[in-house]
This record gives sequence, structure tokens and C-alpha cells, in this order.
Amino acid sequence: MGTPIATPFKIDIPEARLESLKQKLALAELPDETPLLNCWESGTPVSDIKRLVDYWKDGFDWRATEKELNTLPQFTTKVLINDGFGELDIHFVHKKSGRPGSIPLLFCHGWPGSFIEVKKILPLLTDPGTGPAFDVVAPSLPNFGFSQGVTKPGFALAQYATTLHNLMLKLGYEKYVTQGGDWGFFITRLMGIQYPAHCLASHMNFVSADPPTFLKHPLLYLQSLLLPRTAQEKQGAARTQEFYDEMCGYFHQQSTRPATLGLALADSPVALLAWIYEKLHDWTDAYPWTDDEVLTWVSVYWFATAGPAAPARIYYEHAHSRDKRRFARWAPQAKLGLSVFPRDVTVLPACWRRTLGPVVFERVHTEGGHFAAWERPEALVGDVRDMFGEGGGAFNILPAPDLIRD
Repeated sequence: MGTPIATPFKIDIPEARLESLKQKLALAELPDETPLLNCWESGTPVSDIKRLVDYWKDGFDWRATEKELNTLPQFTTKVLINDGFGELDIHFVHKKSGRPGSIPLLFCHGWPGSFIEVKKILPLLTDPGTGPAFDVVAPSLPNFGFSQGVTKPGFALAQYATTLHNLMLKLGYEKYVTQGGDWGFFITRLMGIQYPAHCLASHMNFVSADPPTFLKHPLLYLQSLLLPRTAQEKQGAARTQEFYDEMCGYFHQQSTRPATLGLALADSPVALLAWIYEKLHDWTDAYPWTDDEVLTWVSVYWFATAGPAAPARIYYEHAHSRDKRRFARWAPQAKLGLSVFPRDVTVLPACWRRTLGPVVFERVHTEGGHFAAWERPEALVGDVRDMFGEGGGAFNILPAPDLIRD
């Protein structure tokens, strides 16, 4: 028998690391609660952090959480990156639908998310009852979760795209589609640009794009000038401005000095909790986070193979890459599906979104925020299934003979 393509993986954090976490939480020194420190306008309220720290230390059951996460079919495999980075151990969830003709779909998370964002949508995609079904691959990005970290500079979005593309090829998926938000948008976008013969369509629940110009997109440019913005577009513009005015400091810090911030994130679980919890609160549409959910998301970062500080590096590498706006170019090959949620961090006008390429599916929702797979799993999967189902803009994009499996 040959070497297996991937090795089954189970999360099993050593007891010593759990004890170390509890000791750090027990020694945490938090400021007194004052009006200045207890309002979301200033950042994460100290009262919330005190409650979560106490629960993380004395009530949160990581072993039960670990057991639940291990119900996801997880694997690791070595993926060749090239560009001087060699091979990396990549952790991923992989579940096949079992239905003939299922569509291979790569789900890509962002920050401060992780592979666990696929948990709610996985059964909806692989076992939908009727309509299109999907074989789902949901990796931990390098530097995130239980994938290996990168120790050399220059690992930017092009390398992330190569990593995930080569993972799909290694699993036997010669042609595939993608779904992503946050960094998942940028990475899957580049997969379609770099590997158009393989990545045939991308569904996205977050969009970054440039405004249309007369030379590049004359029709869209004229529409942007002549057509009034819809009420939803006006609300989106207000939300986008709010993000850049009040919620964008993390981006500048992680894009310029991630190592300085990383010292706090690597040493202090309280710092990591406050840093991530703020985003979970601010970037959702009043999603009712439970303490267990918050601590599960944060714990995956705390116990990450590359450490809690490593994920911030993606911001620095992107900001310092030579072609950081490559994702915004018109790319005619991969068909695009867009789901717009009103409380995402940026919500762009339709004429901006359509500068990216051939949009074959688009739906604007009235509820939902940045973490669509977690906040609105049924809505997100409904959009994906409509895009690839009969009558959808990407229907039959992968005929059965093109579906190659291991």
C-alpha cells in the first residue's frame, strides 16, 4: 500500500497547557470597573472580560468542547508551497456528501475565525436532502488553528492561495469551487485568478473592491454617477464609514507591527480574549454569543500550533506585498456569487462589487454580519445552493466526469 494522502487528526491539548492557562487566568490583574472602561464605545468592557475570565478559569469545559470539535472529520497532510517555503503541515476538515456528482467546495476562514466556522454549515452542504450537494474541505490556514506556522518572511496571500489550491489537488479535486469571507474572500479570489483552470467559481460573503473607473469599467462608472444609491447601499456606506472611523485600529497595528502586539497575545490569555471578543461583538448583527462560543473561538487561538500571535502576521505580509491589490482586478474566468450582509465590516455598492468579474449570483440580505457561516448558516448555505443549483448562475459548472476524487 502507498503512503496515505492524509492522516486522521484529533484535537488533544496536553493537560499541562490547560493548567498553565488556568494559572495565567488566576494571576490576571484587571482594572476596576468605571464608566470609562465599561462601555463598548471605548473597547471591550472590563465587566465582560471579568466574567469571561472567571468562567474560562473555573467553568468552561475545554475537554467537552474538544470532544465536540472532534466530531468534525479532521486530517493533516503535508502540502508543497514552493517559493522557498517547502512543505507545510496543513490541518483540515474534510467531509464528503456521499452523493454522486457532489461539488468539491473549499471553505476558507479569516481572522479572528478558524476552521470551526464550517461546523454549522457542514451538514447543510453535505447532506441537503434535495438540490446540489458538496464535498467540503475546510482547512486551518497556515499560522492558524492546528496548521503549521510559517517562520520565513514573504508568505503573503499568493502563498496562502497556492497552499489551498495544492491541498485540493492532493485530495484529488482537479476542479473545485470555493466559499469564503474575510481573508477567505481575498485568498479564494486569488485562487480563481492564479488557477482559473481549477477554481471555476467562488461564492463570497464579504467583498473588497475598487470603485469603477471610466477606462476600466465604463458602464459601471456611468451607473455609479447616474443611478441613485438604494436605501440598502446608503446604509452600507454608513456601516463602512463606521468601520474605518471607529473599528479599524486593529488592522493598522497588525499590518505594521504584529510582533509587538504578538508579545501580549502570546503571553496573556486575557489580552487575546479582549482583542478577539471586541471583534465578535462589533462585527456581528446583534448575534447572541454565548460565553461557551466566545471561549471556544478564543481557545482555538490560544492552543494554536503556531501560537496565538502567529495569525496576525497575515496582515503584515499582505500590507507589504508587491501586488497587494491584485485581488481587485477584473478576472473573467471564475464565476462569482456574492452574498451581502448589512452588518458586515464593509458593505460596498453593487457597481463596486461587479468590478471583480462575472457575477452570476447576488443576494442582499436584511440581517447578518461578518461571520455569516456562524451567524446565519441557513441563509449562507441557501445562497450557495441557489448559485450552484438548477437555474443558478453556476449550475452544472462541474459535470460529473470532471469530479475527480481520491
